Amino acid sequence: MSQINEMKAFLAVTESGSFVAAAEKSGVSTTALSRWVMQLEQRLGVRLLHRTTRRLSLTVEGERFAERCSDILQQLSEAEAELSAQASQISGRLRVNVPVSYGIRYLAPLWASFKQKNPAIELDLVLTDRLTDMVEEGFDLALRIGRSASSSLISRPLHQLKMQLCASPDYIQKAGLPADPTQLSHHQIIAYSYWGSGNDWSFIGPEGELTVRTKAWMYCNNGETCVAVAESGGGVIYQPDFLVAQALQQGRLIQLCADYQGLTLPVCAVYPSRRFVSAKVRTLVAFLQEQLAAE
Repeated sequence: MSQINEMKAFLAVTESGSFVAAAEKSGVSTTALSRWVMQLEQRLGVRLLHRTTRRLSLTVEGERFAERCSDILQQLSEAEAELSAQASQISGRLRVNVPVSYGIRYLAPLWASFKQKNPAIELDLVLTDRLTDMVEEGFDLALRIGRSASSSLISRPLHQLKMQLCASPDYIQKAGLPADPTQLSHHQIIAYSYWGSGNDWSFIGPEGELTVRTKAWMYCNNGETCVAVAESGGGVIYQPDFLVAQALQQGRLIQLCADYQGLTLPVCAVYPSRRFVSAKVRTLVAFLQEQLAAE
């Protein structure tokens, strides 16, 4: 326990800015805090704090060590809470960011079941296609489609979506049927604003991967709007299967360039790696993996 006390004392001092303020906040005497910090520095063989009569500041080594101590103590706290949670109900608020159309079509039907299984968890869902800063905006979890997660995020795969190249029969009758994706430069393109590759659309063809540069007449930050415009004859879209499946089945859209398959995009649950994963987050990720596995 001495190491834990040393780390707690060190963090209390660095967060408060002085031994006196840390003592007042923690209820531990300044003598004890000073002794633990000195023991820590002696054991590590490095100076962690610059001490003057007026203020304290972290050394370079101290900054790195403070970050690691914070992670360790947070994990310890979470581990204790998890053991307690085994004997009680997992509870608390869970702030989740999901893409708009995906959240409505895929996830909305699942939330009632999640509530029945986890009645004490309060969901705070934010639907947006914008790539959010999870830490800055206070999200515990986010679902991302086909976007490479930041190196600061942990990613857990849930299932996959397939991209489809489509247009309406009326549009094709007027503009002609493209023989392959390279002919898209002669067509009206309806583009999704947040597509990760910008104007480049990639496919898997008979000779491997093919990427073509498109030029859109319309950009939109909502996939369902892109689909609706295409159905009305506005041009060619490249959208995930869950958005176009019904329109394809009912003939409002037709698939183009059948010899060239659209990309397969992973749907992943992501969360900040520097936070120890809470029981609430693990519970939701496990639930989504189970529910979406069949997809």
